[in-house]
Amino acid sequence: MRMASDNSQTRRRVPQRAHGERRVASLLDAAASVFAERGYDAATMTEVAERAEVSIGAVYQYFRNKEALAYALRVQYGNEMDASWSSLETEGDALAVPELVERIFDLLIEFMTARPAYIPLLSAPIGYSRDPAARDRLRERFAKVFQRRKPELSAEEAKRIANVTLQVVKGLNPLYADAKPRERRALVAEFKTVVTAYLSARLD
Repeated sequence: MRMASDNSQTRRRVPQRAHGERRVASLLDAAASVFAERGYDAATMTEVAERAEVSIGAVYQYFRNKEALAYALRVQYGNEMDASWSSLETEGDALAVPELVERIFDLLIEFMTARPAYIPLLSAPIGYSRDPAARDRLRERFAKVFQRRKPELSAEEAKRIANVTLQVVKGLNPLYADAKPRERRALVAEFKTVVTAYLSARLD
């Protein structure tokens, strides 16, 4: 089912006061715990209500269904991930390519480890897509890092390299989600090798 990209569309009632915002945050935290433990398909709104210690009616006041809860979490995670990537804009050009690649994947793995619901939600049928402006902002950040490392790159070239790099990094997600812990470590190492080789060829 396709849902609107504006997370405000996922809520039945938009909270107007601090109490409502705290309630939404509590429900999202509860949903994240349930999704992480049970997976998206098995999770229920009743379990979310029990985890949040509220009535099922209180959950439905803010989220019309499980898909809306999952969508709101994906929006939240997208914003948080964007904030975590922002550090690369200031520190990335001071790192050697292998160090930069290590930092990129460290940020990604740290994020997924800290938010265990992120992986189950990757395959949730919620029609999630990042806001185009947010996606472009991330690519611009990487492009700026690449241009500072190699000033002779045009803005167009730097953006292209950023697009390719981020597409490869994003490719880790579905493989990582399906793998066991030991295989995950091996997959990350393989992706680091690929991205290091690509950026070394383009930036050194």
